[in-house]
Amino acid sequence: MYDLVNEYHIAVPTAFYDNEDLNMEATLQHIRNLYDQGVKSVLVCGTTGEQHSLLLTEKLQLLESIDEDSFLPDDLEILFGVASIRQKEALQLAEKVNASPKISGVLLGFPPYILPSQKEAKLYFKAIAQIIHKPIILYNNPRRTGFNLELDTFAELIKLPNIIGIKDAGDSARIPELISVADKKIYIYAGGEIDLGKKIVLGANRLSSMAGNLYPTEVEAYFTDLLHGHSDGTKNAGIEEKIRSVFAENPIIYIKNEITKQTKIDMGFARSPLGNQ
Repeated sequence: MYDLVNEYHIAVPTAFYDNEDLNMEATLQHIRNLYDQGVKSVLVCGTTGEQHSLLLTEKLQLLESIDEDSFLPDDLEILFGVASIRQKEALQLAEKVNASPKISGVLLGFPPYILPSQKEAKLYFKAIAQIIHKPIILYNNPRRTGFNLELDTFAELIKLPNIIGIKDAGDSARIPELISVADKKIYIYAGGEIDLGKKIVLGANRLSSMAGNLYPTEVEAYFTDLLHGHSDGTKNAGIEEKIRSVFAENPIIYIKNEITKQTKIDMGFARSPLGNQ
């Protein structure tokens, strides 16, 4: 039985030095700091957009650093993003992720920019999924990749035994359709906190959080309240204002700057051209 325990995970940014090299220690330090604040699940190398600026060798270095970090607690559920413009590289990464003792599950995304057909994308996904013997969240993000997973393709992929759900950053109005075409109970991950209440009403039952990097306990409480129908406009006004600030411009730049300010963990900047001034 494939499953992930936590309803809420935080998509963590990747720290870089001023020369844009990977800063493994700061990345891990931020993860440990989140755990100390009660966070039980994080997503590395996925969702923030930074994974597509990472070379395969860098992704493997990041994975190796996680595996070798004796300070990461055993009860921290760590997910790892797998996606590449080249299927060959995605397969190489998937093999290492599958062998990792620290990685609990995978966010499996589609190639950016090259616009595969539905058939090509389906075969890409199946080839990778079959070598990962861990829970997989399917990731569809047409605004970022240019590719949009059609319902028929999703209905076929969700039949794979290790696919437990989908994070769909496309049209949230089709959440009910995703649920209806699935042949089993699935998790629907809301991507980020924007319109979270609306997504939950439509059927989202889990959260892949960005704002949680800065406000982990507040975002989790906010999500839990919405999920159980206990939304209180007055109570939630503060966290909703903070969420709007995170997403007002480029969230990854804002989040990194605020982590550095709040925790003194130097996350560096985004890789250029992001952050160019």
